[in-house]
Order: sequence, then C-alpha cells, then structure tokens
Amino acid sequence: MGKKILIVDDSPTILMSMRGMLERAGHAVSDAASGEAAVSVLKGGLKPDLVITDFHMGAMNGIDLVREVRKMAGLRFIPVLMVTTESQQTKRMEAKAAGATGWLVKPVQPEALLQVIKQVVPGA
Repeated sequence: MGKKILIVDDSPTILMSMRGMLERAGHAVSDAASGEAAVSVLKGGLKPDLVITDFHMGAMNGIDLVREVRKMAGLRFIPVLMVTTESQQTKRMEAKAAGATGWLVKPVQPEALLQVIKQVVPGA
C-alpha cells in the first residue's frame, strides 16, 4: 500500500531521483526545494505519512525543519528521515534530539531507503 511522502531537498537532481525511486515503489510523492517551502505545504494542509529531508539546505536546515514539524498539530508523531552526506555522530545526535526518526547517508541505495520506510511507516 503506497504512502504519502514529502521529500525536501535543495537539489533538483536528488528530488527527481528520490521521487522516481519512491513512485516506482508505489508511493505518492510531494516535494519541496527548501525547509521553508516544506513548512508552507505542511501548514497548507498536506498530511504526509513520512517526511524525508536533506540536512544541508539554505536558511532552514533539516534539523530546523524537524523542529518545525514537531510543533505542528497532527504532525508531531509522523516519521521524519534525515538524508545527508554528513556521517558525524554529533550531527546525528542533534537530529535525533530535534525529533528525527532516522538518518541515512547519501548516496542512498533504493533498497536501503525502502527498507527504512517499511521500518518507520506503519503498513508501508
């Protein structure tokens, strides 16, 4: 059963490849090119089953986005995966403290991503 997934990344190439990967797996995908755009679509009523966000973005990074999502009614408990080139433990701990559900290091292999989605999204 496909899930609604919001992907947030400032790289059009990453958005395109992740969208393709997730749609092939049967998921409905929305995307945002920045943390601010993601907050805007979420406040506009999008209720995804999962948010996948990049760590490094412009003004609002992935951790800031996680903090914003955790403040929104109805979204406080949805899984948020952080995808990044960062593998530093301190960054992971910061993401976890902000409320991120999991952490994947780029480049993400399709099988690995889909496996993690199955683990964090009920019924995926």
